[in-house]
Amino acid sequence: MSAREIQDEKAIASEMFVQQAARVNAEVSTSPLRGATICSTKSRRDYTLESTADEFREAANTSLLPVIRVDAANLMRVLRQLEVTAKRQAPRIAFKAKGRILLLDLADILAVQAEGNYVSLRPRTNSYLVHESLSSMAEKLKPYGFIRIHRSVVVNISAVEEIQPLPTGEYRLRVKGGKEYLVTRTYKHNLRDLAQLWVGSERLCG
Repeated sequence: MSAREIQDEKAIASEMFVQQAARVNAEVSTSPLRGATICSTKSRRDYTLESTADEFREAANTSLLPVIRVDAANLMRVLRQLEVTAKRQAPRIAFKAKGRILLLDLADILAVQAEGNYVSLRPRTNSYLVHESLSSMAEKLKPYGFIRIHRSVVVNISAVEEIQPLPTGEYRLRVKGGKEYLVTRTYKHNLRDLAQLWVGSERLCG
């Protein structure tokens, strides 16, 4: 299960809980017993009905809390399990370097840059050369939140901290640690994938 799939499941679980709680609240609030009135002249049957209605109304109001508590407990348990699964199954990349096979968390890679017939994997510290084309690497990394911004650069979108528009129609992009990369006009449309939510009137690339 990929990190994106785990996040989607967490979002779905949260949404289901919110919808269920809202539905229960709606059912209680629209109950006809809330609006029921009893005439001043009451028979024994009227008193019985009123008493039964009061008991039912009280039970409906108080029973809502344990239902929500149970659902919340189940939801929290599911979310904790998903978080554990996400940590255990965090996507990693394996590659050979200096006669050894190294494993590196994809989340730690800030960018990948072409260097001749190799690509350079660039975490915050060090860098690793891998004998593979950038195009091939870009396709492999795309499902994990990497975008191509230049014919020789791919970046991890979660590592991007700042984007600066340039007069040329290009962009300057800064990642964690302060390293900057140029986003050419050919690939600037990929910047739309940087954020799931935009606020204000400004938008990237139209």
